[in-house]
Amino acid sequence: MTKGRVFITGCGGMLGEAFYHYFKDKVTLQASDIDVNEEWLTYLDVRDYNEYRKQVLDFKPDICMHLPALTDLEYCELHPDEAYDTNTIAVENSVFVAREVGATLVYISTAGIFNGKKEYYDDWDMPDPINVYGRSKYMGELFVEKNYDKYFVCRAGWMMGAGPKKDKKFVNKIMKQIESGTVELNVVDDKLGTPTYTYDFAHNVFELLKTPFYGIYNMVCSDDCSRYDVAIEIVNILNRTEEIRINKVKSDFFEKEYFAPRPPSEKLINTKLQLRDLNVMGNWKDRLREYIECHYIHVIDKH
Repeated sequence: MTKGRVFITGCGGMLGEAFYHYFKDKVTLQASDIDVNEEWLTYLDVRDYNEYRKQVLDFKPDICMHLPALTDLEYCELHPDEAYDTNTIAVENSVFVAREVGATLVYISTAGIFNGKKEYYDDWDMPDPINVYGRSKYMGELFVEKNYDKYFVCRAGWMMGAGPKKDKKFVNKIMKQIESGTVELNVVDDKLGTPTYTYDFAHNVFELLKTPFYGIYNMVCSDDCSRYDVAIEIVNILNRTEEIRINKVKSDFFEKEYFAPRPPSEKLINTKLQLRDLNVMGNWKDRLREYIECHYIHVIDKH
């Protein structure tokens, strides 16, 4: 693995940032994205099969990692064709090109493929997506599973990582409100999940790639929480509990802004990683503290 050739697509986002920094000194790496926002990125639109194939054939990777995704749930509901083109058809492209060069394929999936009727989901629970985003990601999973044998499908939960420049998820949204001077936050307590720290995730994928244990893996931090729990923990880490008030609200409080249906529970458990003694994912509270202290020191210092 340390001498491998790794081709990463969609590497310009918050997860790609972690993959690049974890892998860059361990393998020969080519990192690409449709948004060339770093000097170490090259341009590639994975929906363009011919260009995708050309770059993979030129590089001759041992491993192809497929990270790109359209993750805005509301945008996916309003633009389903674009969602399927990016989240499903492009994954099919990755299968075709990886298969042609005999490379192991890593596809990043999501907890959002489940309907939320169960409290927890292990690696063998059957997906039943309730929105366009979840269905488009699950169709990608199915295609990989049915059309290739050398693959790892790794399911992430509520993503956190990369800092204010690239984090488009919940933690950064809360941090931006706090940095702007907001002292009262409305946060839902009826959506449950398991956070995923991007750096742990990249590390765990690296460990998986050392093994022959192909298949589907849940890959989230330990312990679960609500969005409200995460917000409470952020305020605790910042030592702002006396001045910032957090109000519990239900999801319908934000129904105009976040109208896409969301499962009540997206809680994953890493059963397969645990049984194979391959789980390196940390506790979400510990990783949240590490993340904030590393990437949001300007907010802490400002206070």
